Amino acid sequence: MQVSVDRDRCCSSGMCVMNVPAVFDQDEQDSLVRLRQTNVQPDQFEDVRLAAELCPGGAITVTEDGAGQGGA
Repeated sequence: MQVSVDRDRCCSSGMCVMNVPAVFDQDEQDSLVRLRQTNVQPDQFEDVRLAAELCPGGAITVTEDGAGQGGA
C-alpha cells in the first residue's frame, strides 16, 4: 500500500493525524497534512483506509499493491 496527500485539498481537520499519527502529521505553520511515511506497514492498512474515508477534503489517496505480500 502506498499513500499520498493533496495539500491543496486538505481542510486541516486533523482526522488523519488522530487515526494514524505514525503516517500523518500536520504542518505547524498552516496545519495542512504532511506524510511521515509513504510506504504503509501492513498493521496500518485498515487505519490508513479509514483515515482516507474520513478525510472531509478527500486529500488522501490510497494505492493498493496488486499482489500484496501475504502468503498462501
